Amino acid sequence: MAQHKRFQDLNLVDAYLFAAALEDAETCRLALEILLGRKVGHVTVHTEHTVLFSRDHRSIRLDVYAQDDEGSDYNVEMQGESEGNLSKRSRYHQSQMDVMSLPPGSDFNELKPNYVVFICRFDPFGGGLFRYTFTNRCTENGMELNDGAVRLFLNTKGKNADDVPEELVHFLEYVENSTAECADRQTDDRIRHIHKRVTAVKENQEWERKYMTFDELLKKEYKKGLQTTLLLIQKMQEAGEADKISMLSDEDFFEDMCRKYGVISEED
Repeated sequence: MAQHKRFQDLNLVDAYLFAAALEDAETCRLALEILLGRKVGHVTVHTEHTVLFSRDHRSIRLDVYAQDDEGSDYNVEMQGESEGNLSKRSRYHQSQMDVMSLPPGSDFNELKPNYVVFICRFDPFGGGLFRYTFTNRCTENGMELNDGAVRLFLNTKGKNADDVPEELVHFLEYVENSTAECADRQTDDRIRHIHKRVTAVKENQEWERKYMTFDELLKKEYKKGLQTTLLLIQKMQEAGEADKISMLSDEDFFEDMCRKYGVISEED
């Protein structure tokens, strides 16, 4: 397990600081403008979704959910390492937003555009791009479906700086290195505004206290998950299924094996 950083050493690429900073509506709006490359109106950030502790999935997720004044929904998430499931995860997030935004009995035409945004510290598709944008289109003639669903994957390790807005490249640099020195090098006032919010969060003792609690939860969940995995591996070896252990990286298969062998991670 990687050593966790001190609160003051966090960068925006660390999911906790990213969620804390973007809980502020104006900071969230400015970040969305840079990431999407277009103007975004006033946004409301749904803070109840910012920190989600899920024992069912043995993990802690930090997402930012927001809605602009035209009703468009945004789900933004930091992704530190590849788990090989971003495409399917983005599909799931998009469907969840649709369910939450459309009350029972409503007309489907009332669905507003929604955007799932992953900011990755790795190249999610190996194309060297800073930004990958996916929409639904016809395979036969390329016609857009125009269903309002957009999935966006940002890559802090991109190489095509000449093909994307300069401010996007600078923001992704700042995400990796959220220091005053990096912010001062940028010409975009939006990045400097975001840095003021980052500084304010780091100076807030309540946010630091929450981070320490979060860090302890993460360590407990890691230990609990590790113990569960080791026990499951032991049971699979005893049952002659050692050849399937390499498949445990697949979450659905892991859950199936846990149920099969009665392996349950108990709460502390």
